[in-house]
Amino acid sequence: MTDTEKSILDSLTELDRAAKSMSGPGPKPNLGGILARLDSLTTQLPRGTDPNLLHYLHRKSYEKARLFLLGREAENARGNCGH
Repeated sequence: MTDTEKSILDSLTELDRAAKSMSGPGPKPNLGGILARLDSLTTQLPRGTDPNLLHYLHRKSYEKARLFLLGREAENARGNCGH
């Protein structure tokens, strides 16, 4: 896993935690910063990055991208696009 992929995984994990916390009481997290960071990191991925990971990130399929980076690609359900 590259440093950029590690940063993406960290951001995806942060996004997952933040999204889950939205159903609880108290102030809601600002997801905009996390989403902007993910967009920026996606543009930094090197040539040769797995096309599935790029597809998930470009399509904003963040849970699929997270599972992919965790080595759990088999758990990803196929979408309408065939991925």
